[in-house]
Amino acid sequence: MYKILYSIFYAISLLPYRVLYGFSDFLYLILYKVVGYRKKVVRKNLASSFPEKDEKELRRIEKGFYHWLCDYFVETVKLLSVSDETLLRHIEFRNAEELESYFDKGQTCAAILGHYCNWELLSATGLSFGRHREAVCGLIYHPLRNAMFDHLFRDIRHSKGGVCVPKNEILRYLVKYRREKRMWLFGYISDQSPKWNNIHLWLPFLNHDTPVFTGGERIMRKMNDAVFYVDMERPSRGRYICTFRLVTDKPAELPDNEITIRFFKMLEQTIRRDPRFYLWSHDRWKRTHEEFDRRFKVDSGHVTCKADDTTSSAGMK
Repeated sequence: MYKILYSIFYAISLLPYRVLYGFSDFLYLILYKVVGYRKKVVRKNLASSFPEKDEKELRRIEKGFYHWLCDYFVETVKLLSVSDETLLRHIEFRNAEELESYFDKGQTCAAILGHYCNWELLSATGLSFGRHREAVCGLIYHPLRNAMFDHLFRDIRHSKGGVCVPKNEILRYLVKYRREKRMWLFGYISDQSPKWNNIHLWLPFLNHDTPVFTGGERIMRKMNDAVFYVDMERPSRGRYICTFRLVTDKPAELPDNEITIRFFKMLEQTIRRDPRFYLWSHDRWKRTHEEFDRRFKVDSGHVTCKADDTTSSAGMK
């Protein structure tokens, strides 16, 4: 079954970009006009994130988001067969030489990013390296529930030399690479909504009191990575600019959670610059601080249910 699925998507990927974008326009009509995919969630997120914007502006952003979401799909599928030369005409990597300067000194790197623009294209970052083409470029990800599509997306990310590592296995991989004396750049998508038992920090983000992950920062500190924020832009359809902006090259010297705090401030600036390209269909504010305080307590850094709340594992989700 997977071979059949892969063959279908590979065949689609062979189509020229102009044909794929034509298909994306058709998909937009189905997804937005007919199905209304997660439209209630998108509208709720946009209205609460930008209370200063009027209805007309919010609808403009909403339509732009759905157009981009369909483009994201066809651009990602295209990775299965696109040549390196063609791909580099669609994405420009800026400040990659700064990453390599840390490799020269023997320091590994981490890239912290959000679900903005097409993050799948970052699997091709290694194509921009000159002196360190052997460096490991990887993405830490949360496996999809559907096994076949999880396999497909791993193959897509591997197609441009990227290494795809499940989040629960990343430390094992990093220890292995360090033992082998290999340089690495691993990307941490850090704007997901954590489960209740993983909430250790709340931050202001897009007009919300937002629960955030801190696990990525702890790994960066442990590995002493030079940490970069991935600032992505989409100046025109089919063209992306990815700029690596240094957050710190001394992570252990910063106060706890400072890297995470800086990341969310930078990500909000990026989103406000052009909100259309953020993943608004994700219900990332479904967990509130009020409910957390009512149902849970923090004991020695561990989140546990209060006595009057369920003690089942379902209560922690």
